[in-house]
Amino acid sequence: MNHLKSILTIFTIVFLLAACGSKETSSDTKGAATKTEDTSYTIEHAMGSTLIDKAPKKVVILTNEGTEALFALGITPVGAVQSWTGDPWYDHIASQMKDVEVVGTESEVNLEAIASLQPDLIIGNKVRQEAIYEQLSQIAPTVFSENLAGNWKENFEFYAKALNLEEKGKETLASYDARIDELKGKLSDQLTKKISVVRFVAGDVRIYQKDSFSGVILDQLGFARPESQDVDEFALNGVTKEQVPLMDGDILFYFTYETGDGAATELEKEWLEDPLFKNLTVSKNGAVHKVDDVIWNTAGGVLAANKMLDDIENTFLK
Repeated sequence: MNHLKSILTIFTIVFLLAACGSKETSSDTKGAATKTEDTSYTIEHAMGSTLIDKAPKKVVILTNEGTEALFALGITPVGAVQSWTGDPWYDHIASQMKDVEVVGTESEVNLEAIASLQPDLIIGNKVRQEAIYEQLSQIAPTVFSENLAGNWKENFEFYAKALNLEEKGKETLASYDARIDELKGKLSDQLTKKISVVRFVAGDVRIYQKDSFSGVILDQLGFARPESQDVDEFALNGVTKEQVPLMDGDILFYFTYETGDGAATELEKEWLEDPLFKNLTVSKNGAVHKVDDVIWNTAGGVLAANKMLDDIENTFLK
């Protein structure tokens, strides 16, 4: 009997320990679930690392190309820097920006305007706003992209990550890449044509190369470029009349950055009417096309990239 009591006692102890263990396991599992539900995340960026809450609701964006990225990701910012041209927004985004507050320009951000919006995330760029990063960080969690290069996709991927919308970002890029592939196929017999790209800015004429916004897109499509432009650089600045022959090609696209004083437009007219320009083969063949500076260069984002593809399609296929 005593032996039986001992056995029962042992079983009781084992049962109680097992129950406690089960309870502790349940508690641990619950703790793990809680941690999973807490999906705040840390973003590594140009200025360090920043903790961001699960789903930023009020975003301020401090670059023009970033504004386009947000719209493509389904986000309307509460505040954005003014477009480089427009009053205050580019025409192709104006209808979407009617409820968005202006917070200065890329080069002159209005800190007070940003603070008044009480954002929960600020997205900027090191090239433009490095000097005010600490001030921005005191207003809200702030992350910066590194550069403003020709390949808009690099920053787009960063913005998608910062907003915890990486899957949506991948879908957007996949859709764009599919369009590039489709258009490339349609243009297959024309891709050997050398495309020249020229920009007129007040006081400056530029020949754009492969590491520009338009240059990257033309390269993705597989177009050839004139020798002076077939390099992985941004542009030849300060082009002189003696360098006009460098503009020649099979087709020339040009765009003019006009701020409203007419200076850039006058410069454009002067160069297009110059005998040296008129003597270019591309000019003699009537293959000079004016396109929108905002779309081909200044906006620099995903929406502009798709509109540039529209221009390419209309020029070559319609």
